[in-house]
Amino acid sequence: MTATTMHAAAYAEYAQPGASLLGPDFERTQLRQYAPLVKRIVRQLGTQASAVMDREDMEQIGLMGLLEALRRYGQPDEAFGAFAALRVRGAILDELRRQDWRPRSVRQESHKLRDALRALTRKLGREPTEAEILSNLKITPQAYQAFQQDEVAEELASFDEMVAELSNLPSDARTPEAQLMVTRSLTQALQSLNEREQKVIQLYYEFDASLKEIAAVLDLTEARVSQINKAALGKMKAFLQQA
Repeated sequence: MTATTMHAAAYAEYAQPGASLLGPDFERTQLRQYAPLVKRIVRQLGTQASAVMDREDMEQIGLMGLLEALRRYGQPDEAFGAFAALRVRGAILDELRRQDWRPRSVRQESHKLRDALRALTRKLGREPTEAEILSNLKITPQAYQAFQQDEVAEELASFDEMVAELSNLPSDARTPEAQLMVTRSLTQALQSLNEREQKVIQLYYEFDASLKEIAAVLDLTEARVSQINKAALGKMKAFLQQA
């Protein structure tokens, strides 16, 4: 299915007569304009969810979330991207949760690896290298990478849920004004991170860089970038909860 076909399919499925004051032509134009935002979010979530939902389905759901965001927000301005990103990611995560995208056995294995990694860190008195992790935990590089991606996705889902609650409103009642307050809070939370954490968050979520690309830019291993990513999200979450 081509991108244009997907835009049309998403619009045809979700459109209702009189559903928008902006007009169907305007909505189709905005779907095309903000489609890269949907693709970026699908790329971030796709690695963890490929066993449950393929990327085309995720993009379809994301586009419907984008259309809903457009109708709730009205005429887009400079703050619309942040508002739409929450709606798009929320729509996809809701569907993934509905389909139980992380079976119990997978969650249990992740918990075991997490506990083993913490035990190894305590034993060494420092963060272990990737080679030490693979050797001591007896896992393959591929399995460890999958574990890291799952950890980031889990933290991201938790982070998004908390951001959605910041305005103390149901998700379908979030207004542009409330979203502006959320955006300002997120900016403050980002500024609370150290320089390296800020770079990782910005490269990954704003510039759609892969873990491999970020590792090359910062001269780190992919494992370390994933650790920084998760830790930074945790710090931002704690900051927002306190605020």
